[in-house]
Amino acid sequence: MDTSNYNQDDIIKKSNEILESIKPYLAIDDGDVEAIDYEPENRTLVIEFKGNCIDCPLSLMTLRAGIETLILREIPEIRRIEKI
Repeated sequence: MDTSNYNQDDIIKKSNEILESIKPYLAIDDGDVEAIDYEPENRTLVIEFKGNCIDCPLSLMTLRAGIETLILREIPEIRRIEKI
Protein backbone atom coordinates (compact mmCIF):
# COMPACT_ATOMS: atom_id res chain seq x y z
CA MET A 1 0.00 0.00 0.00
CA ASP A 2 1.35 3.40 -0.97
CA THR A 3 1.10 5.73 2.01
CA SER A 4 3.45 8.43 0.72
CA ASN A 5 0.60 10.92 0.30
CA TYR A 6 -0.88 10.35 3.76
CA ASN A 7 -1.28 13.30 6.07
CA GLN A 8 -1.24 13.13 9.87
CA ASP A 9 -4.94 12.27 10.16
CA ASP A 10 -4.65 9.58 7.48
CA ILE A 11 -1.76 7.94 9.32
CA ILE A 12 -3.69 7.87 12.60
CA LYS A 13 -6.76 6.47 10.83
CA LYS A 14 -4.76 3.77 9.01
CA SER A 15 -2.98 2.88 12.26
CA ASN A 16 -6.31 2.44 14.04
CA GLU A 17 -7.51 0.22 11.19
CA ILE A 18 -4.46 -1.99 11.70
CA LEU A 19 -5.01 -2.01 15.47
CA GLU A 20 -8.48 -3.48 14.89
CA SER A 21 -6.79 -6.83 14.19
CA ILE A 22 -5.15 -6.79 17.64
CA LYS A 23 -8.08 -5.51 19.69
CA PRO A 24 -9.89 -8.87 20.03
CA TYR A 25 -6.82 -10.33 21.76
CA LEU A 26 -6.56 -7.39 24.13
CA ALA A 27 -10.30 -7.54 24.83
CA ILE A 28 -9.92 -11.06 26.23
CA ASP A 29 -8.27 -9.42 29.24
CA ASP A 30 -10.52 -6.33 29.15
CA GLY A 31 -7.91 -4.21 27.41
CA ASP A 32 -7.85 -1.95 24.39
CA VAL A 33 -5.51 0.28 22.38
CA GLU A 34 -5.90 3.35 20.18
CA ALA A 35 -3.59 5.45 18.02
CA ILE A 36 -4.06 9.03 19.20
CA ASP A 37 -1.32 11.13 17.59
CA TYR A 38 1.34 11.15 14.91
CA GLU A 39 4.39 13.39 15.23
CA PRO A 40 5.70 13.90 11.69
CA GLU A 41 8.85 15.72 12.80
CA ASN A 42 10.21 12.53 14.39
CA ARG A 43 7.90 10.08 12.58
CA THR A 44 6.47 8.76 15.86
CA LEU A 45 3.02 7.29 16.34
CA VAL A 46 1.60 7.74 19.84
CA ILE A 47 -0.76 5.08 21.14
CA GLU A 48 -2.81 4.82 24.29
CA PHE A 49 -3.48 1.56 26.07
CA LYS A 50 -6.85 1.35 27.79
CA GLY A 51 -8.57 -0.87 30.32
CA ASN A 52 -6.40 -3.56 31.85
CA CYS A 53 -3.64 -2.86 29.33
CA ILE A 54 -2.79 0.36 31.17
CA ASP A 55 -1.12 -1.42 34.08
CA CYS A 56 -0.28 -4.73 32.40
CA PRO A 57 3.38 -5.69 32.81
CA LEU A 58 3.30 -7.24 29.32
CA SER A 59 2.07 -4.11 27.55
CA LEU A 60 5.58 -3.13 26.45
CA MET A 61 6.08 -6.56 24.90
CA THR A 62 2.67 -6.26 23.21
CA LEU A 63 3.74 -2.88 21.87
CA ARG A 64 7.17 -3.89 20.55
CA ALA A 65 6.55 -7.48 19.38
CA GLY A 66 2.98 -7.09 18.15
CA ILE A 67 1.72 -3.60 17.50
CA GLU A 68 4.97 -2.06 16.32
CA THR A 69 5.76 -4.96 14.00
CA LEU A 70 2.38 -4.76 12.27
CA ILE A 71 2.21 -1.00 11.91
CA LEU A 72 5.81 -0.42 10.78
CA ARG A 73 5.36 -3.05 8.08
CA GLU A 74 2.25 -1.32 6.70
CA ILE A 75 3.05 2.37 7.17
CA PRO A 76 6.66 3.26 6.25
CA GLU A 77 6.22 6.89 7.33
CA ILE A 78 6.21 5.68 10.93
CA ARG A 79 9.64 4.98 12.40
CA ARG A 80 8.74 4.63 16.06
CA ILE A 81 5.74 3.93 18.26
CA GLU A 82 5.42 5.20 21.80
CA LYS A 83 2.72 4.81 24.41
CA ILE A 84 1.39 7.46 26.72
